[in-house]
Amino acid sequence: MTNPLLEDWTTPFGLPPFDRITDDDFGPAVDAALDEARATITAIAQNADAPTFANTIEALERADTRLGQVLGAFFSLAGADSNDARQALQRDFAPKLSAYGSEITSNRALFDRIETLWQARDTLDLSPEQARVLMLTRRGFVRAGAQLEGAEADRLKEVKSRLAVLGTSFTQNLLADEKNWEMKLSEADLEGLPGFVVSAARAAGEARGAGGPVVTLSRSLIVPFLQFSPRRDLRKTAYEAWAARGANGGETDNRGIAAETLALREERAKLLGYDTFADYKLETEMAGTPEAVRDLLMEVWTPAHAAATADADILERMLHADGETGPLEPWDWRYYSEKRRQAEHDLDETALKPYLQLDRMVEAAFDCANRLFGLEFAEVTDAPRYHPDVRMWEVTREGRHMAVFIADYFARGSKRSGAWCSAMRSQQRLEGEVRPLVVNVCNFAKPAEGEPALLSYDDARTLFHEFGHALHQMLSDVTYESISGTSVARDFVELPSQLYEHWLEVPEVLRQFATHAETGEPMPQDMLDRMLAAATYDMGFQTVEYVASALVDLEFHNGPAPADPMQKQAEILEAIGMPRAIGMRHATPHFAHVFAGDGYSSGYYSYMWSEVMDADAFAAFDEAGDPFDAALARKLEETVLSSGGSVDAAELYTAFRGRMPGVEPLLKGRGLIAA
Repeated sequence: MTNPLLEDWTTPFGLPPFDRITDDDFGPAVDAALDEARATITAIAQNADAPTFANTIEALERADTRLGQVLGAFFSLAGADSNDARQALQRDFAPKLSAYGSEITSNRALFDRIETLWQARDTLDLSPEQARVLMLTRRGFVRAGAQLEGAEADRLKEVKSRLAVLGTSFTQNLLADEKNWEMKLSEADLEGLPGFVVSAARAAGEARGAGGPVVTLSRSLIVPFLQFSPRRDLRKTAYEAWAARGANGGETDNRGIAAETLALREERAKLLGYDTFADYKLETEMAGTPEAVRDLLMEVWTPAHAAATADADILERMLHADGETGPLEPWDWRYYSEKRRQAEHDLDETALKPYLQLDRMVEAAFDCANRLFGLEFAEVTDAPRYHPDVRMWEVTREGRHMAVFIADYFARGSKRSGAWCSAMRSQQRLEGEVRPLVVNVCNFAKPAEGEPALLSYDDARTLFHEFGHALHQMLSDVTYESISGTSVARDFVELPSQLYEHWLEVPEVLRQFATHAETGEPMPQDMLDRMLAAATYDMGFQTVEYVASALVDLEFHNGPAPADPMQKQAEILEAIGMPRAIGMRHATPHFAHVFAGDGYSSGYYSYMWSEVMDADAFAAFDEAGDPFDAALARKLEETVLSSGGSVDAAELYTAFRGRMPGVEPLLKGRGLIAA
């Protein structure tokens, strides 16, 4: 029997044949694809012909096409619909893929060919895109240790392999803690909760076979529970479980993994000649240095801390007015902040949510993309998908196929927490016109059967955010996959996503798409005005919890690796004056951005760095007097969205805006200084 993963896929749009793939197919397919890729790499390295851009760099771009195809299907499943077999496969694949990567970058004959091209680059008549790919390829090899020899080269391979294993274990431990915890609620425990929270708790209990409503550690359920439950004891239990993910002792405890990861990253950086891992990691980012990152974060921390401290005093007085004793605690903040929001902005989320239907917010995101970039979306119902909840659309422009957009919106126990965008296939033109398969994954609360899915305003922002990443993939227009779509500096990759959030705040968008789930009536103007006026409400809290996490990430990597990361975390938070009643957005044992892989290590700040740009970039549309200004939208696509990593990020932003921004638009946008 043939392995469907290794066939030429004849499915619609070349989608993975999920209807035919079994978990047993992945292991043999990955092994076969690795063998094929290794043979191709060997042939490139041993080519008797003199190195050319075509027979070396372009050949490398093509070398692991089948492997990428197989892994694109696998990792989509592993992140969004995990099971024991897929988790075992992840553990098996991690060292294999690390070894493969190390074999490539330590292949001396291959690197010699690349170096020959690099030294002769001025005589090769390369296009600007080719010159960029050559530079990035060589830089990637050097930073991966291609110039190391002997014991140092061998040790780097060992370090990278172990880091891959640790990242997989961290992710799986976190998923296990999130999957295994629940708090059963009696009918009395539901008192005071709005209907949408009760429905979500009942749906979660039904999905888990719990025999009644439960609170789980899914953000889409636990956050509204903390916002609305009048039971301080239950809020405390739920919050402490949420905060303790990855730190519960036993086999799923991530604290030792974090310590070992930090030590190995420091060793990796020193093997490559850097003082710290932060120096190594930030060398290729827009920020450039740890000092530049810290300066930005502290510039934001100071006004955010002042705002949060003032808010804490108000919320603590509300706590005491309710007859509670002691200080304001982290499990109190959201509850009293929600009460205050209702009082000050006359904004009741129970009344608001029916106007933020998931389907209508999807339509809003699509409509904005149509008005800005001419994209059209037609739902596809006859193509294979990895889970029944998955939806997909063909994306076209003026009749031309642009992408397939795949969306998986609802939380479930088999899905890791958070929201993300990925590509099962990326855009490129080296092998013909290859258009992307783009995936958005979210964790919105799934409604009971027959009820509409309703979002909070934060959920709607998340939907727009991830769709902004998707647009970066869909509108990519480069030749080489290695620089396609979101293959850009980490502190630039969040610009398109965070910028797209601004269109959710455009009043005419909300007037059209924020319609009531039962009556179909548009959101009343006064409610819309109050919702937008409250957009910066509690921004001190939100900024403090984020910046604290970013500073801990930076300090973890900007010096000797701490033997006890939890103690180091406590010291960092004490030094910056972390408010007692605010927890880090991501404490170390569940800080997947940083410890599930290298993606955001020393780089969690990048959301803030990008926000400096997105606040300034949307100001260009304000200055034009039209959020859908056609000329500006075209310029945004031509500079930022279509270019991928083919041009330096700062050059792309400057090409769009004419200059780099300062931090002031961000502080104004967050309401931390006067507009």
